[in-house]
Amino acid sequence: MVKEFNNFRVFETDFAGRPLVVETGKMTQLANGACLVRYGDTVVHVAATAAAKPRDGIDFFPLSVDFEEKLYSVGKIPGSYLKREGRPSDKAILVSRVIDRPIRPLFPKDMRNDVSIVCTVMSVDNDCMPEIAAMVGTSIALSISDIPWNGPISGVSVGYVDGKYVINPTAAQRAVSKMATTVASTDSRIAMIEAGADCVSDEVMYNAIMAGHEANQKIIEFIKGIQAEIGKPKFEYPSNEPDHDMFEAIKAFSEEDIKVALDTDDKTVRDERLKPIYEAVHEKFDEIYPECEAKIDECLYKTQKTVVRRWLLDEQKRVDGRGMDDIRPLASEVGLLPRVHGSGLFTRGQTQVLTIATLGPVSDQQLLDGIDDEETKRYMHHYNFPSYSVGETKPSRGPGRREIGHGALAERALVPVIPSVEEFPYALRLVSEVLSSNGSTSQGSVCGSTLALMDAGVPIKAPVAGISCGLITEGERWMTMVDIQGLEDFFGDMDFKVAGTHDGITAIQMDLKISGLTPDMVKEALAKTHKARNYILDEIMLKAIPEPRAELSPYAPKMFTTTIPADKISEVIGKGGKVIKEIQAECQCKIDIEEDGEFGKVFVSGTDTAMCQRAVEIVNTIAVDPEPGAMFLGKVTRIMDFGAFVEIAPGKEGLVHISQLDVKRTDKVTDVVNVGDIIRVKVLDIDDKGRLNLSRRDVLIEVDGLVPENDPADHKPNRNNRDRNDRRGGHNRNNRK
Repeated sequence: MVKEFNNFRVFETDFAGRPLVVETGKMTQLANGACLVRYGDTVVHVAATAAAKPRDGIDFFPLSVDFEEKLYSVGKIPGSYLKREGRPSDKAILVSRVIDRPIRPLFPKDMRNDVSIVCTVMSVDNDCMPEIAAMVGTSIALSISDIPWNGPISGVSVGYVDGKYVINPTAAQRAVSKMATTVASTDSRIAMIEAGADCVSDEVMYNAIMAGHEANQKIIEFIKGIQAEIGKPKFEYPSNEPDHDMFEAIKAFSEEDIKVALDTDDKTVRDERLKPIYEAVHEKFDEIYPECEAKIDECLYKTQKTVVRRWLLDEQKRVDGRGMDDIRPLASEVGLLPRVHGSGLFTRGQTQVLTIATLGPVSDQQLLDGIDDEETKRYMHHYNFPSYSVGETKPSRGPGRREIGHGALAERALVPVIPSVEEFPYALRLVSEVLSSNGSTSQGSVCGSTLALMDAGVPIKAPVAGISCGLITEGERWMTMVDIQGLEDFFGDMDFKVAGTHDGITAIQMDLKISGLTPDMVKEALAKTHKARNYILDEIMLKAIPEPRAELSPYAPKMFTTTIPADKISEVIGKGGKVIKEIQAECQCKIDIEEDGEFGKVFVSGTDTAMCQRAVEIVNTIAVDPEPGAMFLGKVTRIMDFGAFVEIAPGKEGLVHISQLDVKRTDKVTDVVNVGDIIRVKVLDIDDKGRLNLSRRDVLIEVDGLVPENDPADHKPNRNNRDRNDRRGGHNRNNRK
């Protein structure tokens, strides 16, 4: 259905059972292409713009994609000091990368005009994912613009609920789905895959990808219809392709030397061999082609690419001499750093990643200020890629989009095996330091993360390994190879990363330099990576550490949990936090409380196990009124001639009469206890004024098995004496006058 008013057009279709409405011509008149996408109540504005002239002095296509989360879209005011959106969230960066990857290969490879895509999220309906609306909107904005682009594409999210595939699942369906797989497609091929899954089989994942590819075709036809109606002619641009004669001359001059230089498994040796070749080429051709240094370097790059691809396609030869399914030399090591909670070093060829695990109280979890329902994150993974890892000198400026993307991939790969907070009440942070890089560092960080978690004693459900698969295509010819190194990534057509356990896939990320994959290519990549990751787990990682350590590091905090009624939380906290502060100070621990319906979850963390247990017992004592026969740890607060007063919780105190202090006759209270002592006592009874009568003697008999030497009747409690010396008006300290 199409509505028209001047340049304003509205296009509508059904998308996974919900209305998809595209508006054009009303807003954003100065962009090359723009649209407003309404998917349910989700609204995303997308604008595509291109520079009129190419950028000088660059050898790449300058594309930028920004997914902008506006907190007004979910009715929130930003929590920052400035009360406005700041740097993009990690999720916004990840969505930007997901949109970038399928559209980038469809631009002309020789174009150097800057292209910018800005997706602004203006309204969010949690049942209609804004990232999917943004991807579809990007395809529409580019298709109707005058920017050269060989689209359209479409993208969907595929869930797996109760054994059935669900396209663009609702929030409720996503909560119970076994996977979250984003699939982007052209009209003939699969252009991008990004997946997180709960250990699903290769078959389940493959069928999900195919289901997503099929669902995309309807939207692609919809977009083609819009393009036919209002699409602009594509503009002409100056090609940056090197002159054909220049390339052929440089190739003829350098090809044989380049073959010799590339034929090694050592990246350092390869780089050293290439330096004199570059110098010789420039010495010969700089005068022939003046002011074309960048294009001469481009010709050398293309020559290397030709050599590597011809070796693979024609000779099944890899630069380091491996077979197509061979993995580089591997090594694993744990426990490298004595004071950290866990560490693991994973080496694959010249790629080396050291991952460190840190455990903390649940309150250390990350707070999120985004547009979705997720407000906290308990398990975090951060990935660092310093310049020295590739032998370069560059100042550190914090993580870029690539680092954030690689860290998120490794995080996603481990999420399904992290124990629940009930099983393991800790926040977890992993940091992967890339020490050396020659390809597949993200998958090295997956393996390093597993090693570090097991070294830290985290009871993960299963170990996870990651591996990549490459691809070379030429017309209808194609071939895949396992464990691609840097050159095969640079000169190849695909980096298909898969992480998983023995039983199934936990994460996928696919980068392409071509328009897309066939189903057979996807199936072969899944099969090869499955076999490879099993080998890595069995032969390398599990030989370094076969299972998680039985005990945590002595430097890790000790964590204990208990559950109390929700209506008792205020008593545990106390007025102005007085009670909880007293407990934390006395027990030298940290206490966090989370309300969960009718109950409150209490998390106690500290370095001293006994003191943490004492804190838990105090909390339980506050939450549950003492009853006769119950035993508690208490602190001696006052000494009287007739006995000792023991506080079993803030505001709950009782008397241990001198006759109840020991199994033998006690002449002097201080012969047995002193102020500040921690002793275990049993509640004998609660008098009509609510005061507790306690016994240490009964604990010694019942728990420690000591034999009494005298009759406690020798020292009968003197009620009058107690009343005279303890005018509390009740057992609660807060009631004192």
